[in-house]
Amino acid sequence: MAAKAPADEAGQENPVGDAVGRPDKTPRTARGRATLRKLLDAAAIEFGERGFHEASISGITRRAGTALGSFYTYFDSKDEIFRALVQDMSAQVGKHAAAAMQEARGALDRERAALQGFLEFAREHKEIYRIIDEAEFVDSDSYRAHYQVTATRILSRLQAGAQDGEIRADVSELHAWAVMGMNVFLGLRYGIWSEDMSPDAIAGAANDFITRGLKP
Repeated sequence: MAAKAPADEAGQENPVGDAVGRPDKTPRTARGRATLRKLLDAAAIEFGERGFHEASISGITRRAGTALGSFYTYFDSKDEIFRALVQDMSAQVGKHAAAAMQEARGALDRERAALQGFLEFAREHKEIYRIIDEAEFVDSDSYRAHYQVTATRILSRLQAGAQDGEIRADVSELHAWAVMGMNVFLGLRYGIWSEDMSPDAIAGAANDFITRGLKP
């Protein structure tokens, strides 16, 4: 029986709740979760358009259509919502990749589908690159965690493929980071800078490339 890819996107089902770092501020009701979602979505636009230093809490609540007091129900500061937003966006990337891979057959097809899902997500959320890049200087722990978690997801999928004999047995963390690096820059070129190729065509070309390097 073929080994299934580990549930590397497990825990990504509720990125809204996971985005609040302090348990006492985690929303307990559907209304609270909806308000938190509005704040995070508004923060993504505010930080994406204005950058961390020019963004403001009042700008976030204005975009969210919520009272200023609602912000402090969930966050203590601009830094805290930024950190939560990075975590939330990372979780959303994982969730979209998981959804895209549902019909995939085998490790290499999973990587093709995951990249296509990421490209589609990046085109819909172009602010993700500015926010993640700023995280390197605003909150370096969140910045590193985003890439480390993403690489771990990829590695677990590749290891499942190695167990099935579909890809080389000596697949390692290095290969996972190489795949991730390729995906990041393909997303920048074809998701942010321009959309002159379809996500399907890009993912197919990238998959041909990694297939030659990962085949046993």
